[in-house]
Amino acid sequence: MWRVNRKVGAMGFLMVTVGAATIILPRASGAEKEAALAVRNLRCEYKVDPMGIDVRKPRLSWELTSAEKGVVQTSFEVRVAGSEAELGKGKVIWDSGAQASDASIQVEYRGPAVASGQIYYWQVRVADNHGHLSEWSKTARWEMGLLEAGDWNAKWITPNLAEVEKKSNPAPMLRREFSVNGKKKVERARLYASAMGLYEMELNGKRVGEEYFTPGWTAYDFRYQYETYDVTGQLKSGANCLGAMLGDGWFRGRSAWEGKRNLYGKKLALLAQLVVRYTDGTQEMVTSDENWKAATGAVVWSDIYDGEEYDARLEKAGWSAAGFDDQEWKGVTATDARKAKIVAPAGPPVKKIEELKVRRVFKTPGGDTLLDMGQNMVGWVKFRVAAPAGTTIALRHAEVLDSKGNFYTANLRTAKETIRYTARGGGPEVYEPHFTFQGFRYVAVSGWPGEVKPEDFTGVVVHSAMERTGTFESSSALLNQLEHNIIWGQKGNFVDVPTDCPQRDERLGWTGDAQVFAPTASFNFDTASFYTKWLKDVALDQEDDGAVPFVIPNVLTHDTRKGAAASAGWADVAVVLPWTMYQAFGDKRILDEQYPSMKAWVEYMRRQAGEKYIWSNGFSFGDWLAFATTNADYPGATTAKDFLQTAYFARSTELLAKTAEVLGKREDAGAYAALEEKIRAAFVKEFVTPNGRLSSDTQTAYALALEFDLLPEAMRAGAAARLAEDVRKFKHLTTGFLGTPVLCKALSDYGYLDEAYMLLNRKEYPSWLYPVTQGATTIWERWDGQKPDGSFQDVGMNSFNHYAYGAIGEWMYRVVAGLALDETTPGYKHILIQPRPGGGLTNAKASVESMYGLVASGWEIADGKLTVNLEVPANSTATLRLPRAKLEEVSEGGKPLAGRKDVSKAQQAEDGVVLEVGSGKYVFESAYRETK
Repeated sequence: MWRVNRKVGAMGFLMVTVGAATIILPRASGAEKEAALAVRNLRCEYKVDPMGIDVRKPRLSWELTSAEKGVVQTSFEVRVAGSEAELGKGKVIWDSGAQASDASIQVEYRGPAVASGQIYYWQVRVADNHGHLSEWSKTARWEMGLLEAGDWNAKWITPNLAEVEKKSNPAPMLRREFSVNGKKKVERARLYASAMGLYEMELNGKRVGEEYFTPGWTAYDFRYQYETYDVTGQLKSGANCLGAMLGDGWFRGRSAWEGKRNLYGKKLALLAQLVVRYTDGTQEMVTSDENWKAATGAVVWSDIYDGEEYDARLEKAGWSAAGFDDQEWKGVTATDARKAKIVAPAGPPVKKIEELKVRRVFKTPGGDTLLDMGQNMVGWVKFRVAAPAGTTIALRHAEVLDSKGNFYTANLRTAKETIRYTARGGGPEVYEPHFTFQGFRYVAVSGWPGEVKPEDFTGVVVHSAMERTGTFESSSALLNQLEHNIIWGQKGNFVDVPTDCPQRDERLGWTGDAQVFAPTASFNFDTASFYTKWLKDVALDQEDDGAVPFVIPNVLTHDTRKGAAASAGWADVAVVLPWTMYQAFGDKRILDEQYPSMKAWVEYMRRQAGEKYIWSNGFSFGDWLAFATTNADYPGATTAKDFLQTAYFARSTELLAKTAEVLGKREDAGAYAALEEKIRAAFVKEFVTPNGRLSSDTQTAYALALEFDLLPEAMRAGAAARLAEDVRKFKHLTTGFLGTPVLCKALSDYGYLDEAYMLLNRKEYPSWLYPVTQGATTIWERWDGQKPDGSFQDVGMNSFNHYAYGAIGEWMYRVVAGLALDETTPGYKHILIQPRPGGGLTNAKASVESMYGLVASGWEIADGKLTVNLEVPANSTATLRLPRAKLEEVSEGGKPLAGRKDVSKAQQAEDGVVLEVGSGKYVFESAYRETK
């Protein structure tokens, strides 16, 4: 622990002892101390003051702030107490002592074992390399959920209501009245709730919480999530009432295609436990049991794909308030608990994130009255209406209009995406659906009483409540719109699981889409807890032989639990995604937790490949949706599936070896590094000619071979030249889901930056900007989802909100703006700032709110001068590469580099100037000479 001597001399000083070392610091005023070094943004398990977690050794993270440059944390101290008052008095549960360490993220709590329902309060203070000691931070907290099975006194209950199988039934409503002791003062009250299906809780007539689609979608065969709610402010002295409404959701609603329903069960059920703690130390509990009553109400049916029918005439006013007459209500039955575990959610809940106004109301040539939201969005429409009782209003949803300007829904396949609302009459009524969401830009309104006015409708955008962390902007309006489309594609498809699309009868957690998009996703948003949650389901739904299903949760082969097909590039998400999370967030624990799953997948591939190390059997999606044409002399863009399978076999084996090394599993690390060498040797023997030509002469083949380091060093330049020549020949990309994410990267990594920018800036089909020129506001599933003549691609698979091709966003951050991760020191501990201007751009900038704080890189070219702005957070460092610069011409802040303490290791390189900087804000300038 730090020992601070506050008996100071005439000039004033602080003597701080850390272990055996003593640091003498100048004594400063409170304002000066705050400016010198402070701590902010305390998080526990990626969340601010989380409630109801079940991580038994929570990890704590914080950021340093300082007015000085080059700040590195040299030590920290964390203290944890059972109350804020005790923390202030130094009466702690755990004190880490002063730890000589620069760790400020993922610091594990190492105090006494945590207890169910306990609140822990914590602070941190740090010292830095400039001799500053911060004050204790503001107090943060975390609250444990229910850690043991025995903590649950509640029973799973199902309503005794008659239902028709194979269709969506009226949503059950359950209620239970109880009393709160008016002679005691309530300290706090927590409601823990879960469901087989979806649920919405109410207490005393008001909705509980801001979360939607609870308890979320998990591998229900293995686990259900529960949520924890602070309901202290909703309790009343005396009579109270707890209510719940249940929906089919992913549990028993429509799932995928072929009319599948009731995949996980036929009966909905509720699990609820209300714990009221009084200030005298006593507590009372209200649980789901046989004392509850059940009925149906206004939700006639509700389904994620099809929408909802709501008859307001069937509403039961006051049903979740005390004193309601429920004599006619049915009872409930306690049902056997599933073998599946009950767990606290690791990921963020789905919430209402923003609202959109209607851009315009218009009539189509076909006579439909449409609302245009101006944005392909995911969520629903809230409306306000005054209509006679029995008036039925219908809202149908679509992403696009056809070539004649008419409402187009063929690409939804069998999903109805329809809301039907029947008015109760008697005044203005406000409606929002309950257990469904739509993917749409346009809404067809029918049955509306009178004129359809835009102010009566509001678009409600919902998605998992991830923090937006990344920004990208450039001098190109088209590229800025592309970034906008990537962001909105991620919003619409991150609804509790990373889905392929949000509108048709699918909306599944396709592993291939998630694998290729994860790096871009983690620039754009704080995806750490979102992916942590989903990766647990990847491991749970993984087959015993290591095969990873196409979708997670696995609904495609759920019925048999046998023979889940595993495809290269899809199943590799089991290895690639944990590694991506480690890179973006410095999270070793996710590697450790997923390691058995990672290893099982690589071993599956080893068995498939056999002694020749070439994986040529089984099913593969290949380079899904690669460019195709009907030209007779076109050789096609088909990359052989055994080529792709073996390439991914090598890549995942390489990442597994690296993971083993990070985790200290040296024996595994050596074994898998050796396996990777064998795969690479087999790959070259099987797929590469002596002159370096690949058996699959496609852009995807060369890009993957280069980016996965599958070729001997002597062959790489030739392969890159062939790739660049193919790009120049076609003047467009020919890649699909697997090749597209690495195409521009392979070109720029091997000196073909102009070709990469040509692809990025191309406006004609096929390209990233073609959909932008067609008015797209999200990423399309196909390069030509809507053709120039207004016609559409195959209606069987043509989503206009599909994020996979948005994987180009990573290249825009890393290369265009120059903001890149350093694999050797992950989580932005060390940052690579290396902008590569081109493509006619005059400026570009990007930023990421990392675990350490804001990282920013921006450049501008004007009047023959390159200006680079960068910001490095405290406790991080960066390597900057200034392209085409000469060392003697570089300045920072208008001053030369010579003699600067905040700029080090400045040296001339072949392609520019390379230097090191510590934390702080910098403005570098240098002459910029265009190349011919």
